[in-house]
Amino acid sequence: MKNVLWLIVGVGIGFIAAHQVNKTPQGRAFFDDVDAKAKEFSGAIVDGYKAREAELRSAVAEAEDVIADLSKRSKS
Repeated sequence: MKNVLWLIVGVGIGFIAAHQVNKTPQGRAFFDDVDAKAKEFSGAIVDGYKAREAELRSAVAEAEDVIADLSKRSKS
């Protein structure tokens, strides 16, 4: 319980410090840079996820075609 209290206090102090730093032009530039990098990173994650999803969907469709073809051959 004591560790949770320290965590909450630390987060609160960090929030206050970040708010004070953000009031300065250099601090605002720093946080704008961090924000831009975070958005770039999350965009790369989303793009990678969508590319992998497309690859998997293509592989599943190809497997379904092969299964359907084999099923037709076995019925003939």
